[in-house]
Amino acid sequence: MKHADVTADLVAAETERVVATAASFRNDAVLAPSLCEGWSRGHVLAHIARNADALARVCDVALTGAPGTMYDTVESRDADIAAGARRSAHEHATDIRDSAAQLAERLAALRPEHAEVRVERTPGGFPIPVGMVPFMRLRELVFHHVDLDAGFTFAAAPDEVVALFLRDAANRLAKEDAPPSLRIATAEGDAYTVGDGATTVTGARAAVLTWLARGHTDGVRFDGPVPTLPFGG
Repeated sequence: MKHADVTADLVAAETERVVATAASFRNDAVLAPSLCEGWSRGHVLAHIARNADALARVCDVALTGAPGTMYDTVESRDADIAAGARRSAHEHATDIRDSAAQLAERLAALRPEHAEVRVERTPGGFPIPVGMVPFMRLRELVFHHVDLDAGFTFAAAPDEVVALFLRDAANRLAKEDAPPSLRIATAEGDAYTVGDGATTVTGARAAVLTWLARGHTDGVRFDGPVPTLPFGG
């Protein structure tokens, strides 16, 4: 699977899984810590909803030709998340479903000619190709579902999706100014080298992705010093 192979159906399926988890929380559970440092589960749920709004803005630039950015500013993004963090579980679930539906309408309207339109994340920030929006949304849904720390793990996501995320994470690492030195060899047969590959990292695909994404080493083996990651953890 490639980035461009992510479909609206995949996004919709993972949306419903997140909504089901959100709806299952007692309201006090929303206030519990998430796996994102400094964020409660409510912060994560609010972010998932506002991310849908932001990606809809990206699509609108391509669909209308009007200028725009994904977010107005980093500060406004953070403020919107904080403002919604303490809502009830029901309100979070409804917000995620409703904002996702608005994004789904935009995704259905996109055509191949829109894929290479680029929209800045914030004014003057890095540009996002519109064709990457389905992948970006899928990644947000799955990664932050894991961050809710409510029983969902990368192992529960579709195998081809986990493989795509692992390849994306390895490629991002390789593009760092000072990439760590590691060689990934998963039980499923994935093989990636970052830097000079000094330390071999082995384990199930989902376990290795969890380490790359959040720094957790359960189920991951290293044949040398554990590399320091520039992101994740």
